[in-house]
Amino acid sequence: MNALTIEKRTQIINLLVEGNSMRATSRIADCSINTVTKLLIDVGVACSEYQDNAMRNLTCKRIQCDEIWSFCYCKQKNVAPENEGVLGYGDVWTWTAIDPVTKLVPSFMVGSRTVEYAEAFISDLASRLAGRVQLTTDGLKAYVDAVEGAFGADIDFAQLVKIYGSEGITKTDARRYSPSEFTGSEKRIKMGDPDVKHICTSHVERQNLTMRMSMRRFTRLTNGFSKKIENLEHMVALHFMHYNFVRIHKSLRTTPAMAAGVSEKLWEISDIAALVTDPIPMKRGTYKKKG
Repeated sequence: MNALTIEKRTQIINLLVEGNSMRATSRIADCSINTVTKLLIDVGVACSEYQDNAMRNLTCKRIQCDEIWSFCYCKQKNVAPENEGVLGYGDVWTWTAIDPVTKLVPSFMVGSRTVEYAEAFISDLASRLAGRVQLTTDGLKAYVDAVEGAFGADIDFAQLVKIYGSEGITKTDARRYSPSEFTGSEKRIKMGDPDVKHICTSHVERQNLTMRMSMRRFTRLTNGFSKKIENLEHMVALHFMHYNFVRIHKSLRTTPAMAAGVSEKLWEISDIAALVTDPIPMKRGTYKKKG
């Protein structure tokens, strides 16, 4: 890391957030794959800590939540019996929340699609909000108890349940990666008095597409998937740091962080690279001649 200049760090980070794999990044940046991995770990930790501190007392009025699938180490069907049920082997879900007005992503979490992770994710989201919000999620049942436990009665909560038809669907090669036919949706009010016209998950689902297009680890039918759950978490933290603070949203003409009042300046990738502090060099021992 001492040999990496700020320009080289910026180049590597820029390649990663634009959807390149680790090895493609190492080839383009002309550096070792170990260098890329080490930088990803360091910058991922720094981005996670920075966003954890910056995303506090947010004045969001509406929030949408969803989960996006990926896998780590191997596909779920290939997980060894001794690793069954261990996070980091097989299916991995990334929980995301977005403010549809400012496009800010205040909270995200990598884990399993279970009640425990739903409660942890919603609790983290609740701790970052300053006031009452309208929350919309998909039809996952784990959200209901998680929202009640984190917000109590101080929330307007609804679920948008999408209905898909299955008539005539066969699991052939042509249909394997295609969704079933969408036949309709149902808006279910769970708590409070949410505005029906704002019961929607379109923004968070569009954010899921942005993740798939911007991170090689989320691309379907690729060998660029994460081999370690920790590296997946670091890449997700880097992605959202870039999305929230650097990438100008087309409809806003500014970054989500500036639109939400979290940041007063337009960040550059070099600012993300600067979050990684240089390690203190260790004092070398005395040189002794052989013989």
